[in-house]
Amino acid sequence: MMTDPIADMLTRIRNAVRVERPHVDMPISKVKRGVADVLKREGYIWDWKEIEEAPVSHLRLELKYGPNGERIIRSIKRVSKPGRRIYSRAKDLRPILNGLGISVISTSQGVVSDREARQSNLGGEVICQIW
Repeated sequence: MMTDPIADMLTRIRNAVRVERPHVDMPISKVKRGVADVLKREGYIWDWKEIEEAPVSHLRLELKYGPNGERIIRSIKRVSKPGRRIYSRAKDLRPILNGLGISVISTSQGVVSDREARQSNLGGEVICQIW
């Protein structure tokens, strides 16, 4: 039984980037789809797609690397955990590494990056940080 599917997603991405896999598969959910969409909009992955399989559909992320094979995702860290949820207001969201990284926020308007949350003046649960 898996207690934290988001942490599982982040660990799969972290492990795939370390061994330079071109893509990574994981079971799908709405929140995972939202996180994948944020990663694509912010330029950390090429694309994502749903793979219809029985009995469970999968989410496939096409990982992105630099021209010489350098990693685009250097670190990916879970912030809010099942035992301790971390919430933040829009004005309290600070840039990660002076804007070189992002925080992924779950808001009432869906899953967005910290930049989008500050622009829309939305707060919410801080899911993870990526740089």
